[in-house]
Formats: sequence, C-alpha cells, structure tokens
Amino acid sequence: QVQLVESGGGLVQAGGSLRLSCAASGSIFSINVMGWYRQAPGKQRELVAHITTAGTINCADSVKGRFTISRDNAKNTVYLQMNSLKPEDTGVYYCHLDIFGRRSWGQGTQVTVTS
Repeated sequence: QVQLVESGGGLVQAGGSLRLSCAASGSIFSINVMGWYRQAPGKQRELVAHITTAGTINCADSVKGRFTISRDNAKNTVYLQMNSLKPEDTGVYYCHLDIFGRRSWGQGTQVTVTS
C-alpha cells in the first residue's frame, strides 16, 4: 500500500508562483518515478512532469521554462515549483508514484490562476 499526500495548491494571480509538494509513504521501492498530472474542467488528465529516482525528467512542453520538478529521495517527496503561472494552468494537480508499472495517485490539489 502506498499513500500520497499533496500540499501547496491555492489561488494565485497570473504571473505568480506556487510550490506543490507530495510525500509518499508505505511500501515504496527505492527505484520509482514520481510526478504530477493535472486536469482542467472538461479536459483529460495530462502529464505535467515526472522524475525518476536517478533524476531523469520528462516535462510537458507547455510548462518548460516555467515549472521545475525535483525530489528528495530520502524523504520520498516530489516538488513542483510553478513560476509565471497562467490561467490555463488552472486545474486539479495529482501526484503519482510508479513502481514497476504500478501507479498510485494522490487525492489532488486545486490550483487556480486568475487573470
């Protein structure tokens, strides 16, 4: 069993910043992938960014240069620093953890960017 607890969402004006955190606990293998998806109202869930325990990063083109993903392996925690936020970044952000192809999800945290 894996539990993911997210924090850091909120309401911010366009151009502002937020930092999301996701802490994993439970049965966690040392080699895994952690990251973030988001889902805007009426749209499909989409990848924002993810990072392996080795530090390999995959990031959506829409957030490159604005968002930075990082992780602390000792704390089983992944972070998403979001700068220069745009209204189109609004949505529910979900943390995920993949271990040998098995995915666990967090409960989601709302990010709202006003213009």
